[in-house]
Amino acid sequence: MMSRPRRVALPWYAAEHYEALRQSLSDGGKLPVQYEAWRASTEQFERKVQCSGVEVVRVPIEPDAFSAWCEVAGLPADGAVRARYAAEALKH
Repeated sequence: MMSRPRRVALPWYAAEHYEALRQSLSDGGKLPVQYEAWRASTEQFERKVQCSGVEVVRVPIEPDAFSAWCEVAGLPADGAVRARYAAEALKH
């Protein structure tokens, strides 16, 4: 049986970067059009995870840095890769 992690990384978008991220992500069309809708949904998820006893660490996703990281790694800018980027940033 796998143990639950003590903390997890949560990709976090600043309001001022949200539209640029939506446009640059390969799955950006899956994100809500309005930042506030994304934030409310993500904060609800964050609270649910925290209630399970896991610490949630918001990891800012800056469009240019994330895009450059994806390019160097040869990875698509999608949800799974954003989660990986956040998890790796949490390790450092």
